Amino acid sequence: MKLSEFITNDIKPLNSNSKISDLQHLFNQLTYSHIPIQDDNNIYLGSFSENDAHCFETNKMVNDYKYAIENFFVRDSTIWLDVLEAFAVNSANIMPVLNHQNVYLGYYELKEVISLFSESPFFSDPGGILVIEKGISDYSFSEISQIVETNNGKLLGAFVSKMKPDLVQVTLKIGNTGLNEIIQTFRRYSYNIVSGHEEDSYLESLKERSDYLNKYLNI
Repeated sequence: MKLSEFITNDIKPLNSNSKISDLQHLFNQLTYSHIPIQDDNNIYLGSFSENDAHCFETNKMVNDYKYAIENFFVRDSTIWLDVLEAFAVNSANIMPVLNHQNVYLGYYELKEVISLFSESPFFSDPGGILVIEKGISDYSFSEISQIVETNNGKLLGAFVSKMKPDLVQVTLKIGNTGLNEIIQTFRRYSYNIVSGHEEDSYLESLKERSDYLNKYLNI
């Protein structure tokens, strides 16, 4: 399903000549973090936040506080991952959508976009989660994919979950197989295993041997 099918128009943009009291009234009725604002020519100007709306004088116009309008939006062609980033960067739960002619089409709701994200194979298909790390100049996604697939695993998704000046951390979702053989192969390729949400028999074996050695030394 295309993300643009989730564009809604239940709330029309508020005219910039409206009173702040009208804006406050809208926020009191809704659970949105922002309300889209347009001018007399139906041109999208940006969005007004709820926090700002309740700080200003009720008898003044939205136009009197143009400096507070936040000019964020996405295009109807923007992919869902970039839409999610726009929500996060702007601390919003509503995201105005414009076409390439800058015509306002409606908005996305954060919960709707997240529901689409949660239906992706990365979340919905069964499999194990593996977090690995390696030097930032030494890792490659082609190598990571090869390691997973040569051990009969199916890579359902992968993303860089943390990055430092000299180290990168990658989170993997792997289906079709247990993680143990994949973990051992990553170790042979000098990847550090941060976490594997499935039993790691190699670590268990080391722990058992260590416990046995400690008991022997304590006799």
